[in-house]
Amino acid sequence: MIRVVLVDDQELVRAGFRLVLDSQPDIELVGEAADGVAAIEVLRATKADVVLMDVRMPRMGGVEATGLIRANAVAGVPKVLILTTFDLDEYAFAAIRAGASGFILKDAFPEELFSAIRSVHSGGAVVAPSTTRRLLEHFAAHLPVGDTTGRDAHVLTAREREVLLHVARGLSNTEIAARLRLAEATVKTHFNRILSKLDLRDRAQAVVYAYESGLITVDRPKER
Repeated sequence: MIRVVLVDDQELVRAGFRLVLDSQPDIELVGEAADGVAAIEVLRATKADVVLMDVRMPRMGGVEATGLIRANAVAGVPKVLILTTFDLDEYAFAAIRAGASGFILKDAFPEELFSAIRSVHSGGAVVAPSTTRRLLEHFAAHLPVGDTTGRDAHVLTAREREVLLHVARGLSNTEIAARLRLAEATVKTHFNRILSKLDLRDRAQAVVYAYESGLITVDRPKER
């Protein structure tokens, strides 16, 4: 059973997610909170596997709360999945830097939500290429240009850079192996070296790094 805590300051939003989550036999909603402060209090009293976290909330927003949760401030260190909308998503990537394992749109289909929760719970990261591309295009203006926070992509080998580019485009290790004609174990080794060299935590951070560092670019909106 995957134990989920839902954090969103809008009661109607929580009610909708509650209804959807209750339909799944392997997912149990064990707690709710209206902001980051309340979320931390809930997590101190309730064991959870995944936190569905809104970004903008009163008292404490999702970015700060994610950082505290992932820094072992809360026992159990659940995985965090950011809930985003196109209007508020400029903070989603800051939350990933803070330790979130990915993001999902609030208007996603139920099957996408279930898949995201299960993926994060199993140790994966939610970086679906179509959603990632759309979100990055939407807040291209908010992405710092070349802000690699001291991590230099030049430390990567040519093959590692190639693997990172495919990861950033949302390909799995199996798909990358087929594309590059490598063994899947070799791709995994390359990716682990990428994480180590760039001081990244997981696939979600690798995707954001690839865009922030300029390895992959998005069109920035034209000024009117």
